[in-house]
Amino acid sequence: MKVSLFIFLVSPLFILAGCAVTSPSDVGEFSKTAKLNLVQESFSTLPNWKSDNFSNLALAYKKSCSRILKKDSQSNFGPSTKFGKSQEWQIACRKFNSVDKNNAAKMRQFFETNFIPYSAQADNNPEGLFTGYYEASLKGSRQRSERYNYPLRSRPDDLVMVDLGAFREELKGQRIAGRVKGGNLKPYETHKQIINGELPSAQDKALVWIDNAVDGFFLQIQGSGVVAMDDGSVMRVGYAGQNGHPYYAVGRELIKRGELNKDNVSMQSIREWMVTNPEQAQDLMTTNKSYVFFSENNGEGPLGGEGVALTAGRSLAIDRSIVPYGMPVWFSTEGSEGKNINKLMITQDTGGAIRGPVRGDYFWGYGDYAEKMAGGMKSKGRYWFLLPKSL
Repeated sequence: MKVSLFIFLVSPLFILAGCAVTSPSDVGEFSKTAKLNLVQESFSTLPNWKSDNFSNLALAYKKSCSRILKKDSQSNFGPSTKFGKSQEWQIACRKFNSVDKNNAAKMRQFFETNFIPYSAQADNNPEGLFTGYYEASLKGSRQRSERYNYPLRSRPDDLVMVDLGAFREELKGQRIAGRVKGGNLKPYETHKQIINGELPSAQDKALVWIDNAVDGFFLQIQGSGVVAMDDGSVMRVGYAGQNGHPYYAVGRELIKRGELNKDNVSMQSIREWMVTNPEQAQDLMTTNKSYVFFSENNGEGPLGGEGVALTAGRSLAIDRSIVPYGMPVWFSTEGSEGKNINKLMITQDTGGAIRGPVRGDYFWGYGDYAEKMAGGMKSKGRYWFLLPKSL
């Protein structure tokens, strides 16, 4: 689970709605009431449908299918009946096993034969906001030292995270967290309290020590990263839990203080401000009460909310309370640096600010290029859900 970079910069929301936005501040207000509408279309209406070479698509879809095939066939596939039962999706996954994954024409034929595209709309608006995220890069050590003096903390043993949807259908996608005291769930320590050492000592456990507090803060936004260790090894870390407090965007705070404006706020400008103003940076970070804990991830890549390793350029984060995991989505928007993106993606993650029917976060992968592209992506766009014909 992660938080969209753009929403991290400007939105007051916590954990990801879509609309055509005229300014960043419009996003949250609109998303509170927008409902998902699905309008049936044809593959011929999808922008540049025949342009995708489907590279890496099979890798991503097979990961989701491995989860789908384990579901109860009679269970609802998504948070609403719009998406049918799991059995329809299981049929499609089984058929996918026999497709030539190296033949783009055969892949395209498989989806045209077995699925119908539906335009996803927020109420009657098909346009929404699409942003990007990436797997962060840091430097660290297993031992604390003068250089490596900032901890990435392991999840405390007494942190209780509650998926409210497991108790009530209407609360799907909503979560709270805290600590049990006297038989009641109480709020956990805030970001500021945690870094000030107010966690019980037995619960304050460093997974790894890093050399840069700003890098650690951005890692909390991304939810996963790769730490180059001082002994030459590499540690992949991922989201293990969150303290339950609402996310507050530091970019919005800098705009409020007059340090940045809506035109120049970006991941890069916020990082630059923090580096230039180190004494004020810590205070800025703690205006966000949310705090993320980490664990070591020995898998092939960062895990998304679906529980599968994400695939660069094919994994999309969505609002899990509205959209199911494991669904093919035709994605069409303008990416960073004015590069148009038209490709098939799989819904495999969610995040701290992804909220609404037409809202997505594009996973760019790992490295400098991924960071650059993710940091500059905040685009209007559309997507089409591919639903099995048997629905």
